[in-house]
Amino acid sequence: MTLACLFPGQGAQSPGFLHRLPEHDVVRATLDEASAVLGADVLTLDSAEALQSTVAVQIGLVVAGVAHARALAHAGFAPQFSAGLSVGAYPAAVCCGALAFDDALRMVRKRAELMESAWPSGYGLAAVSGLSETQIETLAAAHAREGGERVYVANVNAPRQIVVAGADAALQAFAARSLAAGARKAQRLAVSVPSHCELLTDAAERLVAWSRDIPFRDPEGVYIDNRGGRPLYSGDAIRADLATNMRYTVRWFDALTVMVESGATVLVEAPPGQVLTDIAREHFPETAALSASTLEFDRLVATVRRRLGED
Repeated sequence: MTLACLFPGQGAQSPGFLHRLPEHDVVRATLDEASAVLGADVLTLDSAEALQSTVAVQIGLVVAGVAHARALAHAGFAPQFSAGLSVGAYPAAVCCGALAFDDALRMVRKRAELMESAWPSGYGLAAVSGLSETQIETLAAAHAREGGERVYVANVNAPRQIVVAGADAALQAFAARSLAAGARKAQRLAVSVPSHCELLTDAAERLVAWSRDIPFRDPEGVYIDNRGGRPLYSGDAIRADLATNMRYTVRWFDALTVMVESGATVLVEAPPGQVLTDIAREHFPETAALSASTLEFDRLVATVRRRLGED
C-alpha cells in the first residue's frame, strides 16, 4: 500500500479556505512561517475580495497544501508520490523535499505577479465535460477558421474533462459551440488569467530567469510533473517544471495514471480541493481517493492508516 499526496490548482479556492484548515500546531506554525516570509498575515488572503487576485489565490493554495502535508507528516505519513495540478506543483515540490517552503512562497508570488501583469483582465479558463481532447482541438480549429479569437487546450484533467484558455468572449462562444457538439457541461472557472498556453510564453521565460538561483534538491520519493505526466528525479528538472508549467498544457490524467500504475493505492488531495479526488474515484475506483477538505483531520488520519494497512 502506497501513499500519494495530490495538490489542487487554481479554481479550488473558496472564501475562508485557509481558515478551515485543521486546528493543529503544525498548521498554525506553517501559517505563521508564511506570514513572516511574505511580510503580511496570510489569513487575510482568503476573503472573497482578496481572492479576486491571482497572487492571493496562488499563495493561499501553496500555504494550504504545505500546511496539510506537514500535518500528515507529523502523523507519520510521508508520501511516496507527490503531484500537483498547475500551482499545486509548488506544494508538491515542498512536500517531497525538492524546494524549501520560503523559496516556494517567493517563487509562486513572482509567478502569479507575472501571470497577472501579462493579462490583467479579460481572460481566463473554462472547463468542458463530455468531449475528448481531440474533439476539443477540432472545435477550436473550426472556431479559429471562422474568425473567432483562438482558444487553447490548457488542462487534460481526464479523458473527457478538458479545460480551455482564452479571452472572455472567445470562451463564451466556445462554450456554446461545445454544448452544441454534445458536451455535458461548459463553465467558466474562478481563474482570471489564460493559464497553460502560449499566451504566457514571455511570463514563463521571465520566471525561468528569475528562479535560476533558487536552490532545488533531488526529491525524496517521486515527484510527478505537469507537462508530461512523468517522474522527475533531479532538482534542476523540478525547477524547470515549476518555472515553465504556466506555459504548457497540464496533463493531469497522465500524471494520475503514472502514479496509480506505479503502485499508488491511497491518494489524499490537500485542501481546498475535491476535483482531483473525484477524477481518481471515477477512473481508478480500485484506489482509495480521499479529499482532506471533506474530512475531519483525525478521521482522515485514521482512514489513511487503515487504507495503508497500518492498523
